[in-house]
Amino acid sequence: MGIWRRLLLFGGVSLRAGGGATAPLGGSRAMVCRRQLSGAESETLKQRRTQIMSRGLPKQKPIEGVKQVIVVASGKGGVGKSTTAVNLALALAANDSSKAIGLLDVDVYGPSVPKMMNLKGNPELSQSNLMRPLWNYGIACMSMGFLVEENEPVVWRGLMVMSAIEKLLRQVDWGQLDYLVVDMPPGTGDVQLSVSQNIPITGAVIVSTPQDVALMDAHKGAEMFRKVHVPVLGLVQNMSVFQCPKCKHKTHIFGADGARKLAQTLGLEVLGDIPLHLNIREASDTGQPIVFSQPESDEAKAYLRIAVEVVRRLPSPSE
Repeated sequence: MGIWRRLLLFGGVSLRAGGGATAPLGGSRAMVCRRQLSGAESETLKQRRTQIMSRGLPKQKPIEGVKQVIVVASGKGGVGKSTTAVNLALALAANDSSKAIGLLDVDVYGPSVPKMMNLKGNPELSQSNLMRPLWNYGIACMSMGFLVEENEPVVWRGLMVMSAIEKLLRQVDWGQLDYLVVDMPPGTGDVQLSVSQNIPITGAVIVSTPQDVALMDAHKGAEMFRKVHVPVLGLVQNMSVFQCPKCKHKTHIFGADGARKLAQTLGLEVLGDIPLHLNIREASDTGQPIVFSQPESDEAKAYLRIAVEVVRRLPSPSE
């Protein structure tokens, strides 16, 4: 399957602010006439403005067959967001084998799911011309990484990226899923807004290290989801502590409890702490995530507990 090249063009509306007119400069100074609106006229104007502005926004439409969507996001890259998304998906499946789980990687520029889930190849097409997810460890997966060569950079401008996101959201045959975990790219830009405005999201999980620099961007990420009316389920404090494998001494390399302080500021809770551990990194790099390969380890159990906390905060699908 070749790289997608079709552009989606979106029309826009330009609004010009104003409420009055400037009188001709017949004297030494200009006279500004402002029209006073009645209550009814003011309300009508507000409704009209809302109607015009909404034309540029996409209409939310559920992904066919998917009951609930959980996005895993971070304001900053390199904080372990993809590792958390992958292990959260596996933990959801491990905690309840009756649930069908999917994993969608919408990080167009730096997809990580193919390597972490040990998957390669192009998706097959269904009779409806929809892409079929690739499967491993009982999880249905889709990623931009399946559509380009492993070492090929995606050098696209915004419209191409938006077209790719639209295809990943709308042209995948997921079958029936209880939970779709979405691995978001870092930041608060076009992709985050496009996903948030195109599909109903059940909740967002924000991942951060305890470091102040990471927490600043995590704060922005949480506020972004609130602005687009996506519930924030809580924070995951990743790389919370390092324990020396020889002497067992614990060191807070990135600081202590930074995510907990941010959670208090935001009125949220910390869903769990993930330590900085060699096993997590090695398992991810070899394509055998720790929840699958070492389910009895303390690190895997931390992800399993986080999955329990996530589900506990989700509304029932019927709500």
